[in-house]
Order: sequence, then structure tokens, then C-alpha cells
Amino acid sequence: MQNLTVLGTGVLGSQIIFQAAYSGKDVVAYDVSEEALEKLPARWEYLKPLYLRDLPDATPEKLDAAVARIRPTADLADALADADLVIEAVPERLDIKQQTWERVGELAPERTIFATNSSTLLPSDIAPFSGRPEKFLALHFANEVWAKNTGEVMGHEGTSPEAFEAVAQFAEEIGMVPIRIHREQPGYVLNSLLVPFLGAAAKLLVRGVASPADIDRTWKIATGAPAGPFEIYDIVGMMTPYQLNKDSADPEMRAFAELVKTEYIDQGKLGKGAGRGFYDYES
Repeated sequence: MQNLTVLGTGVLGSQIIFQAAYSGKDVVAYDVSEEALEKLPARWEYLKPLYLRDLPDATPEKLDAAVARIRPTADLADALADADLVIEAVPERLDIKQQTWERVGELAPERTIFATNSSTLLPSDIAPFSGRPEKFLALHFANEVWAKNTGEVMGHEGTSPEAFEAVAQFAEEIGMVPIRIHREQPGYVLNSLLVPFLGAAAKLLVRGVASPADIDRTWKIATGAPAGPFEIYDIVGMMTPYQLNKDSADPEMRAFAELVKTEYIDQGKLGKGAGRGFYDYES
């Protein structure tokens, strides 16, 4: 599968786009927002030094060649016209994903395989809306995909073995380590472990137990981990925990979502990629 279309150019969507292009794929970057597409060149300039820092084989020439393989568009039909694989990275809301895939299923070529990068939603809840559930599954990336390079591949009962293996092979071709998930699990492996951990940190903050820096410091010193939970929140970006928790049944997690919105999102502190989140990266 040489021709990839990525739906959504946010933090993770843009990383998937760049990593696939860096690995030699031809990538169409689709977003409904022209403003978001206009920001992509700056995003590539942000990612280039990170590749040079973290990947021994990265060179300025290879990074420039990756950018040359990326074509942005706000026209969905144009984005899908020659797609072998579509990876969706739109906001983490079931209704938005279902509506997106309904449109994609009407426009994409018959051969195209569909993959959602959803962090928490199940493929079986989205697949029927695509019109071709046998070619629908999930391919989940960890943030900072070039370095934290797992690719969790998870189908549903109706996913064909051929589509499943094709996506696992694609993940390997773009430098991921394919993790084959044998049955549907909200959160796959990674987020089934990570989300409760981040939720515990959020509750410590909401309860006023300790500051983000001290919560992180405790975890890092006591376990030897390279990053604490609020550093991870900054890497993920503020929009994801806000969307996931604003309608939570847990009042403390709703309070955390409101804190994230008022004290961070509304102040332009969107996470590490924006220069500020729980920590200030600009200085």
C-alpha cells in the first residue's frame, strides 16, 4: 500500500503523515480546515529536528524528501481518489468518526482499506458506517510515533484476515512494531495501561494533593521512569484529555476536563507541540 490518506492533521495525525512520508509513502493530508493545512509547513519544521535527534539514519535531505511526498487538501473526494489505505485521526468522538467514515465509504475506491487511530473507541462501533466493515479496523499509534513506534492493529469480528495482515505489514513498512491485538479491547494494550495511570494523576491534581511538577517528580524518582503523567499529558496535547473527560461519569474527571479547558486550552497552552502546557517549553 503505497498511497496513504490521513484524515486529520492534529498532533498525532501530522505525526502519522510525516512518518509515513519519511518511510517512502506518498501521503495525502486531509483536513476540513484550510487554516490547519496552512500550519503544516511549520509542523514539519518542528518535527525535523526531533527526527535528527532521535533517529540515527535521519538526514536533512531525507526529511526534505519526506515533505515533498506530502500533499495537503481540504477536498475529501480529491484526498481519497487514489488511496490504498485511509487512516483517520479526527477528534475522539464517536459521532464525528461515524459521520466521517460514512462519507469516506461513499467516496473511496473499492480496494481501499480503512483504519481508525481512535484511542478508546471500538472498530465495531464505527465499521458499519463505512459501508465495508470487512475492510475496517484500527491502527493505533503512540505519541511521538518516530521514536515510540508501536502500531497496535485491532480488528473486529467482521474484519477480514487479509485486511488485518495488510495493515500490520503497512505498519512495519513505516517503521512501526506491529502489535497484533487478538480481540477488541477499548484502549488496546497501551491505553488500557496508560489511561488509568493518567486518571490517577488527574485526580491528585483536582483534589489539591500536589502540583503537577511534584506528582511528576515523585513518579520519576521512585520508578526511574523518563516522564511523569503531566509530561505525558503535554506530549499528548490538551484537547485529547479534555474531549475524553468532559462528559465523564466521574465528577472528578469532569472537573479535570474543566480545569484543562479554562487554565490551559483557553489560554493557548495546548501542550508540548504548542510550546506550553503544564510546562513551559518555550523558555
